[in-house]
Amino acid sequence: MSSAVFDRQLLRRRRQRALARGAETFLLDRMATDLAERMAPVLREFAVAVDLGTAGDAVRRELAGHPGIGIMLGASLLPGDGVAVVADEEALPFAEGSIDLVVSALALQYVNDLPGTLIQIRRALKPDGLLLAAMLGGDTLTELRQSFAEAETEVEGGVSPHVAPFADIRDMGALLQRAGFALPVTDIEKLTVRYSSPLTLMAELRRMGATNVLTERRRKPLKRATLLRMAEIYAQRFSDYDGKVRATFEVIWLSGWAPHESQQKPLRPGSAQARLADALGTRETKLP
Repeated sequence: MSSAVFDRQLLRRRRQRALARGAETFLLDRMATDLAERMAPVLREFAVAVDLGTAGDAVRRELAGHPGIGIMLGASLLPGDGVAVVADEEALPFAEGSIDLVVSALALQYVNDLPGTLIQIRRALKPDGLLLAAMLGGDTLTELRQSFAEAETEVEGGVSPHVAPFADIRDMGALLQRAGFALPVTDIEKLTVRYSSPLTLMAELRRMGATNVLTERRRKPLKRATLLRMAEIYAQRFSDYDGKVRATFEVIWLSGWAPHESQQKPLRPGSAQARLADALGTRETKLP
């Protein structure tokens, strides 16, 4: 029995189908803009940069104006859109210490071995190289997950997974440290997108190539009664005054640097030259 959570071959086919039908890119475009804004204050040279796993070329277009980036390579499951390397994020083809910058938008949440991928990225980075990535977090599509669970319980007497178990931000900083990154930083951004109906949301997810690719997904077609009941529950619990429904997209931002001697180091315990009580203007009370 496979231990893989995600069917990566199915993910590739779903993305190909989305491209063929006219992909919906609003979320990727937003992430590309945000990534470029986060890169703007970084005033240093990145001779070789890789856009890892991002579908389409939105990130590379946004970063094209960054003065510090030299060569910008795309590495993705699918060819096209300027992708220079057809690569799986789970098996990177880059030599150790060959890259200055790795960026990624909405790809790493579908990796089965995320710690392993982060270790590979860390090894591929040169000393003082940077990783900056955005991935979907645990509250993404929570409304759809809850509605499906309730509908299946009512109609079919059981629950099957429809939405991926996305990562929790509380784990991501520790994973960056385990992978060997220095100065790891994680933060979270929640976006609420409104749709005319739950079925419109599901249609848009198909055009994003973001439908169910779990290996433990149910192979039988979804019952019409279950789908309609899910839409009813969704509309009842997560609609606004105008009848539109809400969908949450939680984005976890990750950044970390490959270690280098020039980077800031934490102070040695006990090396402080001033008392915290003095700085706060208060009285220190010693414990027994």
